[in-house]
Amino acid sequence: MNHLRNEVLEAKQDLVAEIQKEVLGSESAVIVEYHGLNVGQITELRAKLHGAGVNFKVYKNTLFRRAVEGTDFEALTEDLVGPNAVAFGGDAVAPSRVLAEFAKKNKKLQIKTGFVDGEIVSIDEIKELATLPDHDGMVSMFLSVLQAPVRNLAYALSQVSEKKEAGDVVEAKEEVVEEPAVEETVAQEA
Repeated sequence: MNHLRNEVLEAKQDLVAEIQKEVLGSESAVIVEYHGLNVGQITELRAKLHGAGVNFKVYKNTLFRRAVEGTDFEALTEDLVGPNAVAFGGDAVAPSRVLAEFAKKNKKLQIKTGFVDGEIVSIDEIKELATLPDHDGMVSMFLSVLQAPVRNLAYALSQVSEKKEAGDVVEAKEEVVEEPAVEETVAQEA
């Protein structure tokens, strides 16, 4: 009997170490309550999270509390009531985006709290993160910003070329702007 108790204790210690590793090694995490979701809904949610590169784990609240005890993430335990699951992500947006999208269609999934880049975030901040594009979307936006000046220059050059071919080019006149004379004042010493 004592041997069995030691095995259970070791298994719990291993699980606490796993939770600590997940929490400390993740860019972000979101804690949700999944009470009321059926097996099919949970399977669908897991598939969507997996597709976004997010690990979805269900831990006992007491083990999760023990894992984050004494860390910067200890405040997460305030919301650990009921059946909870944690979505761990390698980026700041993926868990929030997938869970918020799923929660819109499945009202029984309740987003509770989470962290991003080591900082605890509220439900409102998680929902705000959910509106950001994913990594590929951000890269696309960045490339678009870089390409805009080149695209505008190419368009301007093509317009000049088209007008020149049509004979509509008006030679630019050089404007001479006279600058007002600057008066120098000499400071008088007293």
